[in-house]
Amino acid sequence: MRESRPGRRRRSLRRLLSVALPSLALCVAGLAAAPTAEAQSGTATTAHVTRAAQNAKALTAPERQTFHSTGKAGQKVPTTHLCATAEPGHASCFAQRRTDIKQRLATALAAATPSGLSPANLHSAYNLPSTGGTGMTVAIVDAYNDPNAEADLGTYRSTYGLSSCTKANGCFKQVSQTGSTTSLPANDTGWAGEEALDLDMVSAACPNCNIILVEANSANDTDLGIAENEAVALGAKFVSNSWGGSESSGQTTEDTQYFKHPGVAITVSAGDSAYGAEYPATSQYVTAVGGTALTTAANSRGWTESVWHTSATEGTGSGCSAYDPKPTWQTDTGCAKRMEADVSAVADPATGVAVYDTFGGSGWAVYGGTSASAPLIAGVYALAGTPGATDYPAKYPYSHTANLYDVTTGNNGSCSTSYFCTARTGYDGPTGWGTPNGIAAFTAGTGGGGTCTPAQLLGNAGFESGNTVWTATTGVITNDTGEAAHGGSYKAWLDGYGTSHTDTVTQSVTIPAGCHAGFSFYLHTDTAETGTTAYDKLTVSANTTTLATYSNVNAATGYSLKTFDLSAFAGQTVTLKFSGVEDTSLQTSFVVDDTALTTS
Repeated sequence: MRESRPGRRRRSLRRLLSVALPSLALCVAGLAAAPTAEAQSGTATTAHVTRAAQNAKALTAPERQTFHSTGKAGQKVPTTHLCATAEPGHASCFAQRRTDIKQRLATALAAATPSGLSPANLHSAYNLPSTGGTGMTVAIVDAYNDPNAEADLGTYRSTYGLSSCTKANGCFKQVSQTGSTTSLPANDTGWAGEEALDLDMVSAACPNCNIILVEANSANDTDLGIAENEAVALGAKFVSNSWGGSESSGQTTEDTQYFKHPGVAITVSAGDSAYGAEYPATSQYVTAVGGTALTTAANSRGWTESVWHTSATEGTGSGCSAYDPKPTWQTDTGCAKRMEADVSAVADPATGVAVYDTFGGSGWAVYGGTSASAPLIAGVYALAGTPGATDYPAKYPYSHTANLYDVTTGNNGSCSTSYFCTARTGYDGPTGWGTPNGIAAFTAGTGGGGTCTPAQLLGNAGFESGNTVWTATTGVITNDTGEAAHGGSYKAWLDGYGTSHTDTVTQSVTIPAGCHAGFSFYLHTDTAETGTTAYDKLTVSANTTTLATYSNVNAATGYSLKTFDLSAFAGQTVTLKFSGVEDTSLQTSFVVDDTALTTS
């Protein structure tokens, strides 16, 4: 048995102050530089790095994870449909707002967390990465103008700790169907609520993305189609559409005019009128997005989903198109033409999302409808990266079905061919192949594969930016000279107190599908322990997989390089974690530096 002796306390007041003061300086410098940096856009500038780090923290912070339940799956809750039923040749928006939950403005006196699913909840439910999307642009096409769109989006994002997304910093743009930023369409309160929902859901899925809101002059098919073309002309590789109407034979012509955009992921809501096909969700060129009810569950995922269906006239749309031809990548045998849907996401107002709208509404409210699921999926496509230049990305999920949560319960009505309206294992009409489990199902390639662009994925890999990107115990990321860095001045110094203590450092990244991935870092272990018994330990893990464990027994002079193959995690979001646990006696310091996660 080891004799218990007073530990040599390596971390002095000088060390703690040396940690705190540089961190404070970094914060002050960041605040001072923010206005200039935020004004930049395009490449991965300092502003983008700062925004990405802020968003990653907001999506992973424990206080953001609380789930504020507002109802049960399939529960009939009172809602208002923000848009009237469409006349022939026109489209209706599909947004629904709960009327049993009082709306409230965001004020200092009403600072309580909003009801409804938050960005962190949605990332948890769909296993989305807290990083990614930088440099990507998602366009939202709707009708009419919302004069409060930018301000309301700002309130939504700031409430959940997300970075600002404004015209001034280049993140947000609001234009007419001809691209004008000054001559916008007439205001409309119903469509304004739709626009607020769309903006908030794209932000929730991909907070690092830029957003273009393209407002059509009216809700007729021609104006919305012109707006669709304008969204693509402005450079968006991802376009969300939360509207539609009944099918007609002439819409196959509109397909070619407005939706045939190879290299662009176009998402379209499946509709909210329960079983029955709607256009443009039945376009062969778009991703048709169905709706689910999403609730927490005591399972390994922590969530469960079923088909959204409230009544004979309310629920997710689905069905076999009467007119649109079947795309080559869609292989179900019961429908000879285009089958709706492809994938799905939360839409049930009873398990709805939080939205902020002060023009179409009176502040915070809970929304639902497949108007929520389409922009969410557009954001997921953006997280997955730019589509292949000649691809119609609706085909991607069909090659990555193992990377979706299969929804197998519920229906949206009655039909003669069961899977048209009833969930089952594998493909079905109401939910398609299922809901996102990470982003791999929304990338190019076949099977579990895909093309891979070589890259180094970790942010602040050498810790030289201090307490950014990584989530770490206080004092761990430091430039204290008590332990030398491998390179530069900063490193992650875990433990070294000689008392019972635990330090952690984590970062979550998404490894693209089809990539070989190598994880590496330099480790120096310094200890006052002697002998061959492991008292103090450092565990390195990727999600729930332990990669290695080191201890005081591994102490040595200088750093040694550690490498691991993480290719098995391709197509997934992986949380890399260093966890140092020190007992009550002699100190052991685990010093990590110059990390890397490289794809090839």
